[in-house]
Amino acid sequence: MAYRNLQSFLRKLEEHNELIKIDVPVSTELEMTEVADRVSKAQGPALLFQNAEGYDYPVAMNVMGSEKRMSMALGADNLDDIGREIEKYLNLENYLSVSGLVKSIPRLLRLLHVFPRRSFRKGNCQQVIEKEPDLFSLPVLKCWPQDAGRFFTLPLVFTKEAGSRRQNVGMYRMQILDRTSTAMHWHKHKDGSEIFQSYAAEGRKMPVAVALGCDPAITYAATSPLPKMIDEMMFAGWLRKARVKLVKCITNDIYVPADAEFVLEGYVDTKEDLVREGPFGDHTGYYSLADEYPRFHVTCITHRREPVYPATVVGKPPMEDCYMAKATERIFLPFLRLQIPELADMNLPLEGVFHNCAIVSVRSRYPGAARKVMNAIWGMGQMMYTKMIVTVNESVDVRDLSKVRDVVLQNVRGRESLFFSNGPLDALDHSSGTALYGCRLGVDATENGISQEKEVENSFIVISVKKEYNFQGRKTLEEYLPVHSQKFVICVDDSVDAGDLSTVMWKVFNNIDASRDIVILGQKIGVDATRKLRGEGLSRDWPDDIVMSEEMKRIVSERWMEYGIDGSSKKGNKKNK
Repeated sequence: MAYRNLQSFLRKLEEHNELIKIDVPVSTELEMTEVADRVSKAQGPALLFQNAEGYDYPVAMNVMGSEKRMSMALGADNLDDIGREIEKYLNLENYLSVSGLVKSIPRLLRLLHVFPRRSFRKGNCQQVIEKEPDLFSLPVLKCWPQDAGRFFTLPLVFTKEAGSRRQNVGMYRMQILDRTSTAMHWHKHKDGSEIFQSYAAEGRKMPVAVALGCDPAITYAATSPLPKMIDEMMFAGWLRKARVKLVKCITNDIYVPADAEFVLEGYVDTKEDLVREGPFGDHTGYYSLADEYPRFHVTCITHRREPVYPATVVGKPPMEDCYMAKATERIFLPFLRLQIPELADMNLPLEGVFHNCAIVSVRSRYPGAARKVMNAIWGMGQMMYTKMIVTVNESVDVRDLSKVRDVVLQNVRGRESLFFSNGPLDALDHSSGTALYGCRLGVDATENGISQEKEVENSFIVISVKKEYNFQGRKTLEEYLPVHSQKFVICVDDSVDAGDLSTVMWKVFNNIDASRDIVILGQKIGVDATRKLRGEGLSRDWPDDIVMSEEMKRIVSERWMEYGIDGSSKKGNKKNK
C-alpha cells in the first residue's frame, strides 16, 4: 500500500503497536539519541517524541528500525517479496509466450505508477512559507558527544543536472553552521558531488532543495543504489504503487515531494570556499573526521501546518539504518544475480555496516567460480566498496551465521583460500593507509576437496593486547600462531570484550586492511583487529569509537520510566554501550 505521507505511516505503526509516543520533554542534545539507541539495541518500537524540549515540532525516530517496520514501509509482508517481484520483471521467459504475457499484465500495469507527476499547484509541504528562514527553529539533533554540532540525519537532497530537467536525490548528512546555512556532506563518489562539479565548471550557483519527512518509500528510494539514469522518484512510485506527486519550490526550480513535512530551499555557490564539517558519529560506529565540504545557503523554509520532524541516529550496529541496508540487500539481489549467474544468495551482516562485509553463496560448478563472483561483485556499482567478501557453497544458508562460521572453519586453508584485491574503499573506511583506497579481502570457504592437516584444529580464539607500540597486534599473532593449534586467531584491544563475538566481528570488519593485518602460517590465519597507530602506515588520524557520555546515560536511566517505554532497556545494552 502507498502511504500518503510520513504521518499516515506513523498512524499505521500505532495501529500495529509499533509506535510509542513520549509526552514528557526530551532534549534534542544527546538525550533523544540515548533513548533511541537503547530502544534500537533492544529491537524496540518506533518513537514519537511529542515534546522536543525548546521546540514546536515533534520528532519521529526509529521509524524503519526493524525488518517488520521496514517491510511495512514498503508495503510488503517481507523484503524478499519485493525482490521476487523484481525478479519476475527480469525473467524474459515471462514475455516469450501469450500466456506469459497475459499473466504479466498486472505487473506491467504497475509500471504506470513509476512516472512522477509534476503539479503546478502548491503542495501540502508549502502550507506555511518562511522566507526569512531560521534553521535553529527546527529540532535538529546533536547525536553524540564529539559531534561538531547539530546534524540533519534524514535529509533528501534534491539537485538538478546543469542544463537539464533531470533531477537526482540522495541522502547526505548536513551540519547546521548558522541560522541560514549548513554544510553539504557529499563524498567524491556520490552523484551530488558530480553534479556540483558540473556547476563549478561553469562557475554557476547550484540550486538545491532538501525534503524532510517524506513517506517511507520515498525516503528509502533516496538511499537506494540505483543506476544514474534511473530517477529515484520513479523507483519510489513503483515501490508505493502510486505516482509520486512533485511540486515546484518557491524560490528555485527544483521539484520536491508535495507531501513532505518540511522543505529547505536554497543553493550552493560553487565559487565559495569550502567549509569545515564534522566530526560526526557515523554508521560505522566511529566518528568520521572533519573535512572540507560545500556550504548550502537556505533561502526559504516551507512546511505543513502541523509537521513532524524526522531524525535517525547512526552508530554501532544494530541501528535503524541497518534495516534500510537489509532492504537494499534483498531488493537488489535479483539485479546482481542477473549479471552474476553463479551468485545464489547474499547476506550483509549488521556488524559489517553495509560496505565492510558481504557473505555470498555460490553455485560452484567449476574451479575458480568463487573468485569470479568476488571480482564481479567488486565491479558492481557501490559493491566496489565491500572490504571483505566471504563465499560459501549454494547449500549454505548465508543468514545462518553459526553455519557460515562452521563452514569457514572447516573449508578455509590458509593462503590458498584468501584473495587480496586492491581497489576503491568507502570514504568512511578508516583502516587503510590512504583515504578511499586499500586492500580488500576475499575468503573462499567453498568446498575444495583438500584434506585437513590433523595438527590444525577447526577452531578459533580471540586474544587481546594492551597496545603500546606499532604493529604490536601483528607481533602478538606471529608469536601465538606457531605454538597453538587454532586455525583462526583474532587479536583485539584489551578494551574489547573478547567474549562478545558481535563486537569482535564489528572490529574485524572495521579495523583491518588485509595487506597489513593478516598473518598466515600454513593453514593458520591471524587477524589483527586492533586500533592502528600512525607508525603502522596511516596517513590519517584513527577515529574514536562512538560512546555516549556517562552523564547522559545516567540521566536517561533515571528518567526511563517517565518515557513510558518497556523497562527492559532501562540500563541500555551494555555490550553495545
